[in-house]
Amino acid sequence: MVLVEGVMEMRILKRQGVSVREIARRTGHSRNTVERHLKREGDAVYTARPAVPGKLDAHKAFVSERMIAAHPERLPGTVLLGELRSRGYTGGATRAGLPFCGSTSPRCGPSCRSICLAGRSGGAFRDEAWPTDAGGLMQLDWAVIRRGSDPLSVFVAVLGYSRTAYVQFVTNERLETLMACHEAAFAFVGGTPHEVLYDNMRTVVIGRDAYGPGKHRFQPGFRDFAHHHGFLPRLCRPYRAQTKGKVERFIHYLRHSFWVPLDSRLHPLGLKVDAATANVEARKWLRDTANMRVHGTTDRIPSELLGEEQGALLPLAALWQGE
Repeated sequence: MVLVEGVMEMRILKRQGVSVREIARRTGHSRNTVERHLKREGDAVYTARPAVPGKLDAHKAFVSERMIAAHPERLPGTVLLGELRSRGYTGGATRAGLPFCGSTSPRCGPSCRSICLAGRSGGAFRDEAWPTDAGGLMQLDWAVIRRGSDPLSVFVAVLGYSRTAYVQFVTNERLETLMACHEAAFAFVGGTPHEVLYDNMRTVVIGRDAYGPGKHRFQPGFRDFAHHHGFLPRLCRPYRAQTKGKVERFIHYLRHSFWVPLDSRLHPLGLKVDAATANVEARKWLRDTANMRVHGTTDRIPSELLGEEQGALLPLAALWQGE
């Protein structure tokens, strides 16, 4: 097939007095081909085949809008791919040119299949000497989403064995809020763990090593709450909150795969995410995504492992009324 540019070159060379044999040599076509196109100078010639619309073409404006709305944060490719499929896109992540994990690490590219947003960040988050037996331990922490006159925090709890997670958005981190979130988390997983791991938050401990190494003075109301539900509170070493690796990884995953996508959808509409809206969306995300993904460490689905873990959890106690 000879393209328009090739035919034009033949005709220009002919007008410059170049012979048919020489034109054929210069253009790499046979003499018969050159002669045919020179004789048909007034006729239409072959043109490049028109581009075939790609699966992503109809959605490119949407992808651009979503990325602009999330700036300066970066939406994970997995989130964008899910949103595209809800719009009817049938291609894959590679065809869409989306970084699968959404990580900014130079080790990750469009074909990356790691779960970077689940916290596999080069060993930054570690667990030190904490058991992962079924029902044995739950890791827990707060994450601040928004400060100021309209604060928003999120309570995050992760079971050590199954990696089943629970999140609850709240407007304060007071003791009564912390205890209510505990009870909601225990109800969510269907039982009470034997131990719960914290950093050194003041609503939990008021005197670390107050009675000797490893013998802490817990906040009295919280101490009674733990006794009521039957779990032992445990503390991370000071200034090493990253040793709560499981919950820290999940907070990273929650922020990039849930909060940034949610906020970037609502903010362009002039809507500010409140605790009630975030909790409605979080329940769906936990049910359909977070606890249904294949976990990067266990290679199992947390909600399936929870079925194995529930038998080892302590029975749920009555709701705390205070004493």
